[in-house]
Amino acid sequence: MTTNIVVLGSANADYSMRVSRIPAAGETLSGTDFQFALGGKGANQAIACARLGGQVEFVACVGSDSAADLALSEYRDAGIDVAHVSRVDAATGSALIFVDESGENCIGVAAGANDYLDHSRVAAASTRIEQASHLLMQLETPVPSIQFAAEIARAGDTRTILNPAPAKPLPSELLALVHIITPNQSELARLTDRPVTSETEAAEAARRLLDQGPESVIVTLGADGALVVSHDTVTHIASPQVAALDTTAAGDTFNGALTVALALGESLTDAVRFANRAAALSVTRRGAIAAIPTRVEVDAFR
Repeated sequence: MTTNIVVLGSANADYSMRVSRIPAAGETLSGTDFQFALGGKGANQAIACARLGGQVEFVACVGSDSAADLALSEYRDAGIDVAHVSRVDAATGSALIFVDESGENCIGVAAGANDYLDHSRVAAASTRIEQASHLLMQLETPVPSIQFAAEIARAGDTRTILNPAPAKPLPSELLALVHIITPNQSELARLTDRPVTSETEAAEAARRLLDQGPESVIVTLGADGALVVSHDTVTHIASPQVAALDTTAAGDTFNGALTVALALGESLTDAVRFANRAAALSVTRRGAIAAIPTRVEVDAFR
């Protein structure tokens, strides 16, 4: 049986705290609701794909600690194939998250075991990548390995979706291999070195990315939905309006939902509509993995 979706990316342990507002530099604030949870953009997106109806293989590295035991159990329980999740002699990656009263967040990440996702581990999963319909990746693992996986995907006619988070400069060789790239506004500004403060500016910056190889750029706009930019069209797709409690899982839910919908044969615009609904539902809940909805929940959410 072939793998429908391969997610290659990070696996983290998340430590989160609610604060009245995001602390300024050098500032200490009292917080509440301290929680430990599993996370990492790769793991979150793999679980989102699985909960939303995808058949998922996860390619990642976890550590030799108790967090890795919990992570592997969580992935298996979600129905994810973990044959290519490697245990390495390091700490599992970790993230520290502040969430303010409006649901906005800021996050610091220590890579840990994620830095061990090297060419050899990607090569070990090459057959699965070549057989997949879609490869979904982010930027919390080494960029050379991400590019290598994209090369394998191209050779196997697998479509590649890159969520460029956290934002960093990317080699043109990688962008040329990507079919769809999904930055938010700040990530798009970082990737193109130009302001992105309006829909017009977002469309202009997205076209700069298109010139480097991707077929489509999907700019996520938070509560305002998403902007789908191709060489011929710019389409704004609105999101359902909800009262946000926590936006931590929004981007990862969006990318997982988008990938599942595309793997099931939906058009790009319909896939974005589905992803917007899934992301909107996720922000009404607290946490990362805990906030990711199921397919039944998203289908019922209008």
